[in-house]
Amino acid sequence: MDQHTQQALLQFQQTELTESLIYDRLAALEKNPDNAAVLRRIAREEARHHDIIGRVTGRCALPDKSKIWRYTLLARLLGLTFAVKLMEGGESHASAAYRAFGDYPAVQQLAEEEDKHENELIALINEERLNYIGSVVLGLSDALVEFTGALAGFTFALQNPRLVALTGAITGIAAALSMASSEYLSSKTEKAEGKHPFKAAVYTGGAYILTVTLLVAPYAVLNNVFAALGLMLCFALCVIAAFTYYYSVAKGESFKKRFLEMAGLSFGVAAVSFLIGYLLQAWTGIQA
Repeated sequence: MDQHTQQALLQFQQTELTESLIYDRLAALEKNPDNAAVLRRIAREEARHHDIIGRVTGRCALPDKSKIWRYTLLARLLGLTFAVKLMEGGESHASAAYRAFGDYPAVQQLAEEEDKHENELIALINEERLNYIGSVVLGLSDALVEFTGALAGFTFALQNPRLVALTGAITGIAAALSMASSEYLSSKTEKAEGKHPFKAAVYTGGAYILTVTLLVAPYAVLNNVFAALGLMLCFALCVIAAFTYYYSVAKGESFKKRFLEMAGLSFGVAAVSFLIGYLLQAWTGIQA
């Protein structure tokens, strides 16, 4: 075995051991016994993969403690599904890499088992918070599309950052309460399995309020209303990017397609609203 091959196999060996410990740690955190059982079974298989590669390399591996800490923290903050799916992306690359070791059938066989892990995770992990991701999408998308447009319109019509902040905050809170009420009634009527109407309303209203707070903040701290508008649009883009990344990882969808769609809608509405504010001010002659 040449040095390059041995280094590559040692890296895989460390990855398998590290991921085995991560799955064990996540299983310990998981309250759903079915999810925990799946995670423990996969942890045992990852440990077995480490042993198989170890018999080829004749070496022992040490776990990557920073990776274990990182994925455990991600699971605590953003949920089990997000952390596992993010790590699962790495397993897809490992599966392709294992197939390159044709001279080592035992290693090459691991590719099929890595694919099996991916399918099991997709099929069996069921996290409560993902039942409400539709409610979060509703709150975020409505706030981003509607509120960026409203603030852009207020910016030119009022041309006073504090007045825009006050008007925007009042409008945003009222809209958040309205959205939460609508989601509550909608969820109660549809009676979606595993989805509690009150929780759905909290997720929708909470996502809306959080987005409104971030978008209004520039007007509360900056004295130049157009600088505040620019910063508000930057915050909107950041919110879109962050949530789209989370959603694309957790749901396995295309980041680029969803990001461009949400950004296009939000900024398109903002541009139209800004123009409407300009035209109304010109037509009425009202100055703030």
